[in-house]
Amino acid sequence: MSVTRRQILARTGASVAGIAFTGALAELFAGSPAAADPRGGYGPLLPDPAGLLDLPAGFSYRVLSREGDRLRSGEGRVPSHCDGMSAFAGPYGGVRLVRNHENRPEARHAVPLVPGLVYDRGGKGGCTVLGLDADGEVRSERVGIAGTAVNCAGGPTPWGTWLTCEETEDRAGTKGYEKDHGFVFEVDPADPHRTGAVPLTALGRFAHEAVAVDPYTGIVYETEDAFEHPFGLFYRFLPERPLGGTGALRAGGTLQALRVPGVPDLSEVRETGTVFEGIEWVPVPDPGATGTPIRFQDFGPGGITHAQKLEGCYWGGRSVYFVSSFARTSDGSGATHFGQVWRYDPHGRRLTLAVSFGPDTDVRLPGESPDNICLAPTGGLMVCEDGGGAQHVFGVNRRGEVYAVARGAQDIGKPGAPAWGEFAGVTFSPDGSTMYVNCYEPGTTFAVTGPWS
Repeated sequence: MSVTRRQILARTGASVAGIAFTGALAELFAGSPAAADPRGGYGPLLPDPAGLLDLPAGFSYRVLSREGDRLRSGEGRVPSHCDGMSAFAGPYGGVRLVRNHENRPEARHAVPLVPGLVYDRGGKGGCTVLGLDADGEVRSERVGIAGTAVNCAGGPTPWGTWLTCEETEDRAGTKGYEKDHGFVFEVDPADPHRTGAVPLTALGRFAHEAVAVDPYTGIVYETEDAFEHPFGLFYRFLPERPLGGTGALRAGGTLQALRVPGVPDLSEVRETGTVFEGIEWVPVPDPGATGTPIRFQDFGPGGITHAQKLEGCYWGGRSVYFVSSFARTSDGSGATHFGQVWRYDPHGRRLTLAVSFGPDTDVRLPGESPDNICLAPTGGLMVCEDGGGAQHVFGVNRRGEVYAVARGAQDIGKPGAPAWGEFAGVTFSPDGSTMYVNCYEPGTTFAVTGPWS
């Protein structure tokens, strides 16, 4: 496999954002129609007079929703900590956005406890659903699920629902919770009461980050974002009723974890394009983690493969891709990197290190690392940055060029200025005309339009 290396500095006004990138791009963009693939990006970012979102010339944004405002449904206020998100086709050319709220017990604005949609009255997390018309105007905003905890990311299903993931392993009786947490829940954006608030316990109880569903087999792939060593695992769930539609995952199935023979820690793989054949999937001894967290469980003589900060996960072409946001030897990882994107080919049982980020970049962003990712309909890979300093949405094209698409407010230390946090939940409308993205803190949802093609 040929390996290329390219590096570009994305100059954004008076500041410079640097990110090093290497990868085998043909793999990463498999299955993308690539109607356009901007060489070098869309140009420099222009300062936003309102101080919210800097974009290239020709692009504009609309604030769809802000934390603390009233929900249009009258159910309460827009919850805090907007995170993972996906866009679904709505009626009459509209769009339905399902948005996670990664709320912990101390969150300012909890997801309102709407009857019929509550899992645990002690939980402050959940999802909200925004209904947009064909002109992009918000026409409805309501609760999709409530009473969950730390809803970080998730993933869409081939049958048009959203799987929201709890990034926690907290038990009932702690932190005000009445029930155990660490599950995946299904949310129907058209009718949340159809799915209710039922944990998909067979998919495991652990610190879930994101999921991706194989549209050909119905197998569900899951990432675990564990904060302490030993780090998280990469899972697959074999459902009893594959591709059975809404509610079918409740029927159960088999949970397995990825084992790369001879590789206990994915961070130790340094060479982009490295391929591992004969990948193994090992049954999880106790998916419910009734006594021991899954990553601590005994997987037999061959052990199991761990990785730090397993986050984004998506399906592209005939492969599943997943992100290790960063790894640090100081935290217990076998090596340090600023981000990896892995590709797993189920048909060939091959795992490939498709993309690497840093740390050998000319200009560093403190803690820079990729988090939520998505393939744009126009051919680019969009990457949400989760680090220190000014936060960006970066694009990556087929030539390996990294360019800034958006930047949040930077005057974090300025008195009275908003303390904008990471970007999350980047996704595109079904027709590819609009990019939606969340700012985590304070929770804000943006719609970005412009010459994507």
